Amino acid sequence: MNKKPAEKVRKVRIESYITREEHEKVVSLAQQCGISVSELIRRLALGQELNSKVDKEAFLDLLKVNADLGRLGGLFKLALTEKVRKVASHKELRRILHEIEDRQEELRQLIKLIEKVVLKRGAKGSSA
Repeated sequence: MNKKPAEKVRKVRIESYITREEHEKVVSLAQQCGISVSELIRRLALGQELNSKVDKEAFLDLLKVNADLGRLGGLFKLALTEKVRKVASHKELRRILHEIEDRQEELRQLIKLIEKVVLKRGAKGSSA
C-alpha cells in the first residue's frame, strides 16, 4: 500500500464560479499541461510553474533533430574518406550536405519556437 502521510492528504475543497468560456479555457490549459484541472488550479494558486506538454514535445523534437544532425555529420565525414569517395559521387555528397543544412534550419526554427515560449513565460512572471 502506497498511502500518503496524513499532512499530504488533500481534504479541503475550494469552490469558484466561472463562465462556461472560462471553464473551457481552464480545461484546455490543463490538457496542454497534461495535468488535471484540480492540479492546474492548485499550481496556479500556489504560484508553482506550469510545464506545457507542447514545451516538452518541442524540446524532444529539438533533441531528435540534434541527433539527426550528429548522424548526418558522421555520415558526411565517412563520405569524405578516400574509400567512400570512390563510391560516392559529388552529387551524393552534395545531397548529404543539403540534408545537414535542412536539419540545421529545422533546428533553428525549433529553437525560435522554444525561445518565444520561454520569453513569453518570463514576461508574465516578471510583471507580478
